[in-house]
Amino acid sequence: MRPILLILAVVLLLRVPFLNQAIQGDDVNYLYGAQHAQIDPAHPTHARYVFLGDLVDMRGHSHPPLNAWILALLLALMGDVREVPFHAAYALFSVAAAMAMWSLSRRFSERPLWATLLFLATPAFVVNGNSLESDLPFLAFWMAAIALFANAVERRSGPRLALACGCSALAGMSAFQGVFLTPILGVFVWLYARDWRPAWISTLAAPVAIAVWQVFERVSSGALPAAVLAGYFQTYGFQAIPQKVKSTVALCIHALWIVCPLLVPPAVAASAKRRDRDAIFLFSWIFVFFVSVAAVVFAGSARYLLPMAAPVALLASRLSPGWLAAGFALQMPLSIALAVVNYEHWDGYRRFVHAFRGQMGNRRVWVNAEWGLRFYLEAEGALPLLNNQAVRPDEIVVSSELGYPAPFTTGGGTLVSIARAEIRPWLPLRIIGLGTKSAYSTVSGGFRPFDFSTGPIDRIRADLVIERKPTLELLPMNSPEASEHLVSGVYDLEEGRWRWMAAAATVLLKAPRQAAPLHVSFVIPDASPARRVALAIDGREVAAQTFSGPGSYRLEAAAKEYGGERLTVTVSADKTFSVAGDRRELSIILTEVGFK
Repeated sequence: MRPILLILAVVLLLRVPFLNQAIQGDDVNYLYGAQHAQIDPAHPTHARYVFLGDLVDMRGHSHPPLNAWILALLLALMGDVREVPFHAAYALFSVAAAMAMWSLSRRFSERPLWATLLFLATPAFVVNGNSLESDLPFLAFWMAAIALFANAVERRSGPRLALACGCSALAGMSAFQGVFLTPILGVFVWLYARDWRPAWISTLAAPVAIAVWQVFERVSSGALPAAVLAGYFQTYGFQAIPQKVKSTVALCIHALWIVCPLLVPPAVAASAKRRDRDAIFLFSWIFVFFVSVAAVVFAGSARYLLPMAAPVALLASRLSPGWLAAGFALQMPLSIALAVVNYEHWDGYRRFVHAFRGQMGNRRVWVNAEWGLRFYLEAEGALPLLNNQAVRPDEIVVSSELGYPAPFTTGGGTLVSIARAEIRPWLPLRIIGLGTKSAYSTVSGGFRPFDFSTGPIDRIRADLVIERKPTLELLPMNSPEASEHLVSGVYDLEEGRWRWMAAAATVLLKAPRQAAPLHVSFVIPDASPARRVALAIDGREVAAQTFSGPGSYRLEAAAKEYGGERLTVTVSADKTFSVAGDRRELSIILTEVGFK
């Protein structure tokens, strides 16, 4: 029992200090599913939420619903999201993964305790084990499935094989990567019990579970989750070849840091010399999983390789105890330091919201960010901001510089900062952050497994929209004052001269002192189906024309006098289109609108 008690003690030491971990990363998306499950328990993924400024359907989420169901159960028991009890419950998955690793280590390693300790020191296990995402539930069921399967096959035990099937099915319902159990378990059967038919059949448990769920969703809701997911992959370009190449490069780098990099070359050399069946299986596990996951993922995150940590640690454990002690002594402090930085990052959002909520008052607050900042602001009544949304005077926008802020307009108002904060952990390590080149969470920043920096991870600001009178009668799209006059339906400036518009674009203009014609100068590109363009002032159409085809045009309304100081001018087009990889609704290109 001494090794088991030591393993449990290490797991508790890794989890207890982080029980108050703030909501982080994609936790908020799984919590949307958990909340929806309170009213529709069978369909947690029927939730709809805002992602990168767009309203999306969770049936297109990249994970099956098991993690949302787990969170839904905790939410029903607790009545609300409470960090400490939620993380305490999720610590059980860390215990289950560690015990499964101990079982595999006793089977595949001459030094099972060292193999298990190396597994527990994996950075992704230490850091991502403190989240409410699906990584640890998936890892726990994955590890349990392989440990039980290996034991059942060698003992020819039907009941243990049934338990292995159950864990495989749960792994599949935690992550689509669960289907990779089929070829990995198939290699084990081929090496050790190729004549036992029940073992071959059992390797299919994970894909069968996923298929049953897909059919259930298709029958009960009319939509196939895989089809919805494929549509989002197309919309957001997640499976584009350049992105896949970058992701694969990042995964190769992360693979070298599963255990201390000093252990990797001698471990590979020592295991390659032996060429026993155990080594063949472990190398096959690594190869099959790495190639498969590289083919399907797009962000290159270190956590994607967690199911590969076990065979890497088992192979490394064939080294001498001196090497293993040195590798563990170097790797574990690094992993804990990364977990501390991660804790301070997400806690920074929580502390900002707690300090800021007194300034919210009765104003409408929009949150222009993803992740934990959105969760804590929504808990205080804020709403997620949509792409190119018009924010009105006396409303507040809270934005994260790091958290994928969406473009928006102020409806003729101006932004006045009422609160600011920087998140800057005291340790100079970064797994994500402004200006860092770490690929730990996503490959978009660079290819380093982690980075060193003393700069801020993120900057947060809260801005109050103050009403401002328009100053321009004529608004060129490249005017420095354009942002104070654009209300909605107009996108960012391009080539320093023009802007795309959606189906309708609304701007504020200063009313001319004397009668003047209103006009709009625009281009109908070759790709645009728009032909009829109209002008309206304060909701009343004043000019419209149908154009024969693509080209540069000018539409003008008759000159007249206008009362008041400001006018709302709307340009509208009859048809729109979109381009692959670009989520915007496009119609025509604006260069100028106003009185002249």
